[in-house]
Amino acid sequence: MPDDLADQLRPITAEEWPRFLRSMYGVFGEEPTGRYVDTPSPVAELDRSLALWDGDRVAATAGLYSLELTVPGAVVPCAGVTWITVAPTHRRRGVLTAIMRRQLDEVRAAQREPVAALWAAESAIYGRFGYAPATWRGGWSGPTERLRLRRDADTGAGSVRPVEAEEFRAGAVGLHDRLRRWVPGNMARDERWWDRLLLDEPESRHGWSAQQLLLHSEPDGTPTGYATYRRRQKWSDEGEPEGRIRVGEVRAATPAAYAALWSYLLSLDLVRTVEAPSASVDDPLRHLLHDARALHARPYDALWVRLVDVGPALSARRYPAPLDMVFEVRDKFCPENSGRWHLRGHPAGARCDRTDRDPDVVLGIEELSAVYLGGVSLAGLQAAGRVHEVSPGAVVQASTGFGWPIAPWCPDEF
Repeated sequence: MPDDLADQLRPITAEEWPRFLRSMYGVFGEEPTGRYVDTPSPVAELDRSLALWDGDRVAATAGLYSLELTVPGAVVPCAGVTWITVAPTHRRRGVLTAIMRRQLDEVRAAQREPVAALWAAESAIYGRFGYAPATWRGGWSGPTERLRLRRDADTGAGSVRPVEAEEFRAGAVGLHDRLRRWVPGNMARDERWWDRLLLDEPESRHGWSAQQLLLHSEPDGTPTGYATYRRRQKWSDEGEPEGRIRVGEVRAATPAAYAALWSYLLSLDLVRTVEAPSASVDDPLRHLLHDARALHARPYDALWVRLVDVGPALSARRYPAPLDMVFEVRDKFCPENSGRWHLRGHPAGARCDRTDRDPDVVLGIEELSAVYLGGVSLAGLQAAGRVHEVSPGAVVQASTGFGWPIAPWCPDEF
């Protein structure tokens, strides 16, 4: 990338937001709508934005969110990469590489976020910068006539009822904060992010209904679960209902509350198809169904992760099986991570330091990032020729240590 263009990468001001937004949406072939066209959204962090200017036109956009990510056994600060676009007039000139370099250098220099994450619009782009898919979406769908709970499913003594946003929020916020700490890939939500989740502007519904909100409560009124969904009603030429619902989140503090929420969702009138495109690949719903084959899954990648600082990142998470191994990491894009790292991991804690010992496993930063949340197997990557075992049995041991009982899942797109 020529130096004169690199020097133009800078954060934007609030006054520049409309041009920045139009440029970003234009790359995706969309028109910006809603209340935040002329003023930045409350979740926007303009001091962490980047724009490439070509005269008075924005030619490239980028941004970061300051997030908190659940990792196996812990939570860590995470740089959420967003707003990445390059105008067609400036492609093949190293602009994206310069943006990625600037972001990672600034995150690493701040020594605040050992991990970065993003949602990839195109999956072939970000591997060369060290990002890898670390969570997956289940892509569930099925016909309601076959989606019935098992006879022995316990829906408990509580109740499910539709609620308005204010009551939903009062019950869901605390539940989410408690539950998200157990699921790798989940993000913390402060008031700004809850505002965004519940905003539900008509122009963002794309033919679906307004967002429907459910709350599950115990007989004493204690909230123990929540769910969100949308409807799309349709009728056949013969006048038969062919409605669909799209389920967003279903979260519950107890198995009975979870079963009760799904019992409600699968019993809605005039609905013939249920889909949950963003559900976890390990969603318990499959184990609740009388006919598990009725649930059709098409998993696809969700949150991509990149270790910005290997030592602090590996030290932050927990390991269900003890590890005492040396990993030789290769990171061409951020060579500060390259070298040998001695990881001593345990269910109660971990420490990862540089060492000159011989390695047990050799791998790239992309592969290490993929397994970080416990949902991708090192052994699987070895079978693909992407991980090299030096000490016999090391990959099996490391695969066990990096695993986690709960599949990573991220319902929060940014």
